[in-house]
Amino acid sequence: MIYHDILENARIRLRALEPSDIDLLYKWENNTDVWIISSTQTPFSREILNRYIEASEQDIYSAKQLRLMIEARDQANKAIGTIDLFDFDPNNRRAGVGVLIAPEERGKHYGSDALETIINYSYKVLNLHQLYANVLNTNEESVAMFEKCGFSVIGIKKEWVRSPEGWLDEYMLQRLTGTNNINI
Repeated sequence: MIYHDILENARIRLRALEPSDIDLLYKWENNTDVWIISSTQTPFSREILNRYIEASEQDIYSAKQLRLMIEARDQANKAIGTIDLFDFDPNNRRAGVGVLIAPEERGKHYGSDALETIINYSYKVLNLHQLYANVLNTNEESVAMFEKCGFSVIGIKKEWVRSPEGWLDEYMLQRLTGTNNINI
């Protein structure tokens, strides 16, 4: 089977991390507005991020995770976000998925394009049976994006995340092979 252009579509391209991405990663990872989503509590140094980029050359089977940059083709391949596969479990053929789109690029459907692309890659190349995501119930745009891409809410973790405003519930979403016209 040939996987020609499996990490891109007409609007976006997914690619490996590069050392030149350090400034964007530093900005995004240290944006306190998204810390609640990523369970981050302390800032990341450039040195830590440099080591992370260097370690990203490990394949998903060794690292059990994969982070890819999302580039917007209609913006001269400008990096506009990241998409992650994490908790990769080849035995049970599943992984978690997370998407981060730069605040100024949200609402342009880049996230759903990237998610559809990683779904295709996950099922066709990695031979996964399912993907899952954890999304705060207050993040309606993200829930809608995952549902648009064939994920279903399968549970609610009550008072799962502590925020400055109080406890928040978190949805667990799941997508099985074959859902939403992905043919394997």
